[in-house]
Amino acid sequence: MDPRLCVLCRGRGLCGRAYCPILAKASALASLSPRLGSSTEFSGYSPPAIFVGRKGYPKVFAGPGASPSLEKALVGDHPERWASMDLSEVLSVRLSTVFGRRKVLVTNLSSSYVSKLIELALSTKPMDVELLFEKPPRIRVSLSAFEPPMGPQGIARDVRVYGSSSSWRAVERVHSDWDLSASKAIVELYRCGAPVSLIQRLLSVGAIGRKQSRRLVPTRWAITAVDDTLSRWILERVKRFPELSEAQAMYLRTKGNLFVAILLPSKWSFEWMEAWFPGSTWNPSGSTVVIEGDYEGFGGRKDYPSIGGCYFASRLAIAEYLYRIGRQAAVVTLREIYPGFDIPVGVWFVRECVRKLTRVKPVRIGSVRELKEFLDRVTVLGSRVWISRSRILGRLVRSRRLDEYL
Repeated sequence: MDPRLCVLCRGRGLCGRAYCPILAKASALASLSPRLGSSTEFSGYSPPAIFVGRKGYPKVFAGPGASPSLEKALVGDHPERWASMDLSEVLSVRLSTVFGRRKVLVTNLSSSYVSKLIELALSTKPMDVELLFEKPPRIRVSLSAFEPPMGPQGIARDVRVYGSSSSWRAVERVHSDWDLSASKAIVELYRCGAPVSLIQRLLSVGAIGRKQSRRLVPTRWAITAVDDTLSRWILERVKRFPELSEAQAMYLRTKGNLFVAILLPSKWSFEWMEAWFPGSTWNPSGSTVVIEGDYEGFGGRKDYPSIGGCYFASRLAIAEYLYRIGRQAAVVTLREIYPGFDIPVGVWFVRECVRKLTRVKPVRIGSVRELKEFLDRVTVLGSRVWISRSRILGRLVRSRRLDEYL
């Protein structure tokens, strides 16, 4: 980045990035510096936030996160609220959250340390915590395509939790049911209105499931497991619905991304594709657009998609939409990621953006020609590229089946 442009811009977005890294970092450091410094203690508010690593499994690093202010804690671990925030705000909140961690055996849920993590995870409101570190936490940023961004981290000597937690009745009921499987607990919580992020946190700390099966689950795995479990449960019902009566399409431009959903009158099938432009997160120095994707038919899929957890995140959002309208369809979901969106923020971004996409008023598509015109008008890559890369759209165009619905 040309420093002269930063001097002229001062956070106004002249560089074209989806966020201002200077402002995000400055905001995070400003809230942390007076509280952290060279201290081995940090008092704050846990949103609640818990992170469970995966390296070294079954012995992994796990611990809570604490925000320097109650205001930041209220949104600190709630992706459902982040979609309406500027990306720089999300980064500021997450990067100012301090995480303590300690190596634990995933099956040792009875230790006093893990018991405190479970107590925090059960709470539906921020809790006062004190993190005691072996040495001052390193001021660094941890970014991932799967988990949300993380701020400073340190080895925790102890964690102190103050006050009493406030849990939903459904959370307490499912947590205390030792005979309820994790998958059934996930669905039960969802049916009771629990946010997906809360369910993921409960699974990650081993707070749900049959007694002999409970254990810590790495955050990355828990996120994918909940998205997958819930979307499969919803789709079992969606597949009994009548087919969509006419083709429709929706699009959403947000934070340097374009999301598109095309729904076709057919039995359920699903496709998720991403196009990473040069200068974007996973194509920082390339010279051409990189397109990847995955697909499933009516019977679902048995293996893990090559495109990763964003596949399940987008599928959940689409399944929720079809359930709301009482129809099944063949669905193609596209994402174009433009230069300037160059920081991994986690699969929550896909889930919440596709959810937001499905609240956009759909456009009726009456023919293959109209489908091509829509893609040419909305996307940068255009209809020729997307249709050639899509199994569902390619098959549709070859058969001209859409014209049957005119």
